[in-house]
Amino acid sequence: MRIYLDNCAYNRPFDDQQKILIHIETEAKLVIQQMIRNRELTLIWSDVLNYENSDNPFEERRDKIAEWEKLAVCTVNMSDEILEKARNYMKFGLRQKDAAHIACAVFGQGEYFITVDKKILNKSVREITIINPVDFLRRL
Repeated sequence: MRIYLDNCAYNRPFDDQQKILIHIETEAKLVIQQMIRNRELTLIWSDVLNYENSDNPFEERRDKIAEWEKLAVCTVNMSDEILEKARNYMKFGLRQKDAAHIACAVFGQGEYFITVDKKILNKSVREITIINPVDFLRRL
């Protein structure tokens, strides 16, 4: 099963874990990470993740997130075709970076786009399932 995690999902373990929902989403994300390491799930990476992660002001976080690219089966590079698809997703109310992440996930043949971003979770894209880590594990 091919999955794509957005930058919000990668950053969830670094958020305030005193909030119950954040803690639960973090635990689910850590289970997903272990499944990737065990090759039970196939990870997709993208230029958009590299770009967004490079803006992370916390070097340790940035480095830990960047390590995940090594476990990905592919890195989707930006292209005119992906940019066009992202523009189409923006028509559904997605922000530019979010639309680009989803377009990369689709081009990487992802089945699931995993995020904790509420603004993305309430959107629907025909080509891929947008889901939070907890609900993803429930589906498995």
